[in-house]
Amino acid sequence: MTSREFLTIEETANALGVSARHARRLADTGAIDRVARGLVDRGSVDRYLQSQRMGRTRAWAEHTAWGAVAMLAGQDADWLGATQASRLRQSLRELTEVDDLLTRTRDRAQVRTFEAHRAALPRLREVVALSNTRALGLTDAVDATIDGYLAASDLDRISRDLSLRADPTGPVTLRVTGFDFEQVRALVDTSVVAALDAATSTDPRLRGVGRRVLADSLEAYR
Repeated sequence: MTSREFLTIEETANALGVSARHARRLADTGAIDRVARGLVDRGSVDRYLQSQRMGRTRAWAEHTAWGAVAMLAGQDADWLGATQASRLRQSLRELTEVDDLLTRTRDRAQVRTFEAHRAALPRLREVVALSNTRALGLTDAVDATIDGYLAASDLDRISRDLSLRADPTGPVTLRVTGFDFEQVRALVDTSVVAALDAATSTDPRLRGVGRRVLADSLEAYR
């Protein structure tokens, strides 16, 4: 353990601009990853900061967030009622900041990170819906990392069958959602989902690409 990888609760509170008590609450709820008593994974704090603004903007419910993704991708969100769809379209037209969109859509999935044996990775790639980074003009990763979506109902079984171990610094990122996974699979292939994922990356290059694509998507929707 090094200070570069982990933060104390007090350091976490300072990084997030909150009280130590609030930082402990975030660790207790899993919003940030506790790795040992009094220590928090620095990467999870960075991800938390990237995925939500420290303001009053409220996240949309899961099905609404996926509706916004569909609309920005030029698809129908036919699981929404007519009134709700109309309000969501108006909200999207009024959004001017990428940060606001990231905050609104953050509850489309819960991010979980794992360590996995290399032999389990091919099987895992078969069951998760991988973001289409090629839609952003980026090449697919060729290393031992995985970043994709998984149905919440499958998480326990997949974790058990593939011996996944929760690890805040692990190379496997699963974005777990309870929304209709057939709809999710269709949407994950779009540049909008790839951009949302990239825009909350701790990699500055990925983050920049994701934010630019989202800014263009919002502008085009208006």
